[in-house]
Amino acid sequence: MKYYFLITIFSCVFAFEKDITFTVPPGKIECFYQSVLKNALIDLEYQVIDSSHGSLDITFQLSNPVGYAIVTDYKKLENAHKYKSDLNGDFRFCFDNSFSSISRKTVFFDLLIENEDSVEKDYGDKEMELGDSAETYMMRVHDISESITRVKDSVSATRRLQELHSAHEARDRNLAEDMCSRVMYWSLWQIVVMLVVGLTQVIFLKSLFEDKNSRSLKKLIPGFGTR
Repeated sequence: MKYYFLITIFSCVFAFEKDITFTVPPGKIECFYQSVLKNALIDLEYQVIDSSHGSLDITFQLSNPVGYAIVTDYKKLENAHKYKSDLNGDFRFCFDNSFSSISRKTVFFDLLIENEDSVEKDYGDKEMELGDSAETYMMRVHDISESITRVKDSVSATRRLQELHSAHEARDRNLAEDMCSRVMYWSLWQIVVMLVVGLTQVIFLKSLFEDKNSRSLKKLIPGFGTR
């Protein structure tokens, strides 16, 4: 009875969740593989949070174990997908930056895989084995398991939201820092251009007010114009 209770709880909360932040070099493709059971729910979300040059975009493709492309996103900033697997095997998650020749992309990727549990069937089998005397106890176990599942789902959803908000914050911070560096860069160039233009104008105006005849006499008669 106690052993069954523990097995039931752990079977309810079983799920795989992973979030990573990685960099895709220019002209490269980064792929990840994850084993997924049949009828499992694949819940994924990604977003480009930084780029060395150009726009924040990436090409994404999800493929099943036989190589068939299930989802394809071309040059997207961010996106989210849910898919129920119909095969057992290694699913492939690829991020393609081959269209960019100089810009590297920093990508945040969150993956959640929830396996389908046959808890109700297990309860039915155990009730048949244990008889009517254990029915009340099994109902309590079922209620506790449902409560744990709800708590697990709420905690998981809260955690994912916090991670996504953190990724959004990192992307906004990177954009602000990039904008600040661009403003500083162009401001320095404008200062240099203004100094060059000002110096050129001074030299040009000075040349307009010079007496060409006096300069010619100075060359012909040494000491002309001096006391």
